Amino acid sequence: MTTIATEIVLPGKVDPRELQITERALPAPGPGQALIRVDASGVSFAEQQMRRGKYYDQPPFPFVPGYDLVGTVTAVGAEVDPALVGRRVAALTKIGGWSSHVVLDAAELVRVPGHLDAAEAETFVVNGITAWQMLHRVAGVRAGQTILVHGANGGVGSTLVQLARAAGVRVIGTASVRNVEAVTALGAEWIDYRGDVPAQVRALAPNGVDAVFDHVGGPGIVDSFRLLAPHGTLVSYGSASTKNEEGNSRLPVLGLFARLLWWNTLPNKRNAHFYNIWSGKRNARRFQNRITEDLGAVFDLAVTGTLRAQVAARIPLTEAARAMELAESGTVTGKVVLVPAP
Repeated sequence: MTTIATEIVLPGKVDPRELQITERALPAPGPGQALIRVDASGVSFAEQQMRRGKYYDQPPFPFVPGYDLVGTVTAVGAEVDPALVGRRVAALTKIGGWSSHVVLDAAELVRVPGHLDAAEAETFVVNGITAWQMLHRVAGVRAGQTILVHGANGGVGSTLVQLARAAGVRVIGTASVRNVEAVTALGAEWIDYRGDVPAQVRALAPNGVDAVFDHVGGPGIVDSFRLLAPHGTLVSYGSASTKNEEGNSRLPVLGLFARLLWWNTLPNKRNAHFYNIWSGKRNARRFQNRITEDLGAVFDLAVTGTLRAQVAARIPLTEAARAMELAESGTVTGKVVLVPAP
């Protein structure tokens, strides 16, 4: 049976209003595959970078964006348990999520607890996996330690703050003045990212912090490293400061890699890492097992209410242009989520 999918296509380096709405016939799922009705897909920083042609390994234009999704399985192919039909699942896609329906490998699906709202669950997929892995697998932060989270009001940042607080970690979070209440409500100690960040951090943590989570990159990455206490860890996971710069999209990232590697050669008893959610993908089974385990842990915290979803807005898929503009405005806390059109 053929399914007609509504898709949002990114045709090139365009203004959000130039995103295209198209339809495409999807074939029935093949062996090992599942057809999914997409109930929610997020607008993350990755799509914002892709729109500018700045995401490190994005495909050639045109393509359908959509880094992650939550949906309901409506059909399965051979070699897939028929009991999967009707279940709500989550998936990392990198591209393709901005669609009404998708066909994915069943092995890449993670079950979503039934009573979690689709849009709320969606905010925990790429953001939750990223935050959990950086906090626990990369930095190994422990109860009683202090961390600095840049962009504590953002999708990853707000999740990081909550996961850290749940683990008994003290959090200092940067954000704009308009987001003071949102950040402090999550349990972080707010500082103004427009001010003298090092001075503000030192006032709260004179001996430095045990970990810094930095998605900004640029010159400020030096301050992030210098704010570490002995044996502290810097986790860099982006270069947002260069998103509007022209030129080769890979150069800022490669420069960041080089700097982090150099810092690790210094006898300063501090560590620097670049986090990429797709690292380890070559070992597909191990990669997927970690995704399933870590996202499952995040969902468990959401079910108990320890982790609260930060849904900035729910916007119909066919209004993806408006969703992109809102996500890029810098005025929201949490994540903008695309939901099915009425």
